[in-house]
Amino acid sequence: MALCFFLSRITRPRTSRTLTIPIFSHSSPFQNPNPNPNPNSTPHLASRYSTSFLITKTPKKFKKKRKKKESPRTKLVQSEPNRIPSLERILDRDAFFRFLLRSKQFLSKQPERVLRLDDAGKLHRELGFPRGRKVARFIQRHPLIIFEPSRHCDGKMWLGFTDFMDELLEEERAIMNEMEADRVTKVRKLLMMSAGKRIPLSKIHHCRSLFGIPDDFRDRIAKFPDYFKVVVEGDGRRVLELVNWDQNLAVSALEREFMVDEEKAKRAFKFAVKHGKDLDLDEDDTRKLNLLNTLPLVSPYSDGSRLDLWSLEAEKYRVGVLHEFLSLTLEKRASIHHIVEFKEEFSLTKHTYQVLLKQPRTFYLAGTEMNWAVFLKDAYDENGDLIKKDSQVVFTEKLFKYAQMQENELGSVFDGK
Repeated sequence: MALCFFLSRITRPRTSRTLTIPIFSHSSPFQNPNPNPNPNSTPHLASRYSTSFLITKTPKKFKKKRKKKESPRTKLVQSEPNRIPSLERILDRDAFFRFLLRSKQFLSKQPERVLRLDDAGKLHRELGFPRGRKVARFIQRHPLIIFEPSRHCDGKMWLGFTDFMDELLEEERAIMNEMEADRVTKVRKLLMMSAGKRIPLSKIHHCRSLFGIPDDFRDRIAKFPDYFKVVVEGDGRRVLELVNWDQNLAVSALEREFMVDEEKAKRAFKFAVKHGKDLDLDEDDTRKLNLLNTLPLVSPYSDGSRLDLWSLEAEKYRVGVLHEFLSLTLEKRASIHHIVEFKEEFSLTKHTYQVLLKQPRTFYLAGTEMNWAVFLKDAYDENGDLIKKDSQVVFTEKLFKYAQMQENELGSVFDGK
């Protein structure tokens, strides 16, 4: 062993300190990482002028920052050129008056229509204000004409309605009684569109404000045995079923419009035919070709559950159902939460958002990708006002006007009444 070490010391070159890169022959078990080396290059020179000591990575300050992908919670549905500001403002108005509307509903059901202020701060979901915020801040949004805090004999602050607000509530109740027949018709049409002609009562109650259905509708059902029947399922869930089919009601809003303006109804939806660019079709020829796919439409009052889920007929059916559903609402619009509520009953899929985006002539989607709302565009004018207003909508607009009034304006209100 000592002899081997001695010989290695003798044979090692002393004058050159340059490290050379060994070149392995083909018989070597290791492969050259550069299978086609430059024949003019010398391993010795390559190692002598090696640049391995240089920093080849780009400094962080020169790197382009990767743009963070926008969250669906904040990403707007419509790009700036396609936005309709008048419709987008309606969602802002809804957000501003959410506390007013939910508090009105909640307080109306409480004994003597009052609620202790300490308890109100814990009911952020029921009263419609963000969690962690103080309820007093939202009470101050609206003058005393709507909400009136008061101190009871127990020393606690209580929240209730003013006398003027109580009068408004009675006016609203009178409107609902007057419109009872119309609301019953809406529910009948919803049942006729649904699979199995039945909808859980809880879903109708949850979306009651969308259609102007009164809070006590579940009690009023007994007055209409020829139309409705309540069935209690094994899990205790109460389901509303249709008793009699009425062919006169099985006519959609689009079909009625077709009788008045055929061309307008034909342009409502577009189910494009895929074709090559070499056909060189003009706009009129393209429209006629697309009509081959678009017409005939599928009635929303047909049984969509029997259609092949991914067929063109099924897509036509779902688009027709959504159009008719929005036509039955008070304000010709609905949020994603309302539509998802009836997903099973209307045989909808998780691609409803994409389906609506493909029909920009009729539907307008506003808000963010996670919390969007859909409007029937033809129901609104260029200022964002409904062309035809239900009496319930007129009352709500009046309520919003009163809610924004200041204390010095109360005299004009009472004088007008």
